[in-house]
Amino acid sequence: MERKNDEEFNAKAKEVGTLTYDSNEDIRGLKQYVLFGIKGMAAYAEHAFNLGFEEQEIYNFMEESLVMITKPIELTDAFNWVVKTGEYGVKVMALLDKANTETFGNPEITNVKIGVGKNPGILISGHDLKDLEQLLIQTEGKGIDIYTHSEMLPANAYPNLKKYKHLVGNYGNAWHRQLEEFETFNGPILFTTNCLVPPRKATTYNNRVFTTGATGMPEWKRIEKKLSNGHKDFSEIIELAKTCPPPTEIETGEITIGFAHNQVLALADKVLDAVNSGAIKKLVVMSGCDARQKTREYYTEFAKQLPKDTVILTSGCAPTLPGFLTPNLLKAVQESFGVQTIKTVEEDMKIFELA
Repeated sequence: MERKNDEEFNAKAKEVGTLTYDSNEDIRGLKQYVLFGIKGMAAYAEHAFNLGFEEQEIYNFMEESLVMITKPIELTDAFNWVVKTGEYGVKVMALLDKANTETFGNPEITNVKIGVGKNPGILISGHDLKDLEQLLIQTEGKGIDIYTHSEMLPANAYPNLKKYKHLVGNYGNAWHRQLEEFETFNGPILFTTNCLVPPRKATTYNNRVFTTGATGMPEWKRIEKKLSNGHKDFSEIIELAKTCPPPTEIETGEITIGFAHNQVLALADKVLDAVNSGAIKKLVVMSGCDARQKTREYYTEFAKQLPKDTVILTSGCAPTLPGFLTPNLLKAVQESFGVQTIKTVEEDMKIFELA
């Protein structure tokens, strides 16, 4: 395909940009809601597909939505389409939950170390558990520790991943702190999906960052080569790791994760006792995350102000909330698995006989 220049791209944008969706700004806004929704669905559907799970009706809805955006529509119908988008969002999250739990087991309550060891390490970020599994298989017995980063943190709670002894813990905090934390990790870093922050001019880690799957960065190496068994070939990352010093410690201790819906239901009697005794008075669901700017630390500031008898159930990027905020912080499952939070809330409602 012939590469277009910037002028041609800019001219085409005027024909197909969001302002062309409708002259009515309300309808235009609703169409954009749908577009954002199916973007998220596409990400979840891809992860499920990578594990061999698909549902044709999800693909159909995404395609129908793209067509709808280009056609005239009444305001009420546009609003109803947004609601329908939410329904399909839950469906695709349920599909991914099924794919992950049938492949890797149901998440278990797990204490994850946030310190470092003496071995060289590889840091893996993003949401693709299949990439993590293949990396763990290829590094087993080679004296290399594997650390999760940001959205990959909840991988430590899956039985078929935590069985690998060299999956030693999590390094760093929220995605937007990677510019500083990648400098101190010292070893190779693998991005399997977002969230990627473009490096600064002064960044020193560019030569040890790799991308794969749906994510990429022009300055960073990309993993595409496959082994004879169909797995991605991570040998270049592994060989680089062997030459690197261990990560620099930036924190110590442990954080507890893995409060997925089946685990909460298993603890139903204890949860109910805590509510009846007054130890738990409120349940707050937090989905989303702070941004890089100091002025956008809403979630952290909100969590700090909640009373100690509040249980915070997190999903999205919120699992990276500092564990010191409250003793009752329940880190559910990562962004891709927000359905865990929905199911957990449903189970909580059953426990309290609200549903």
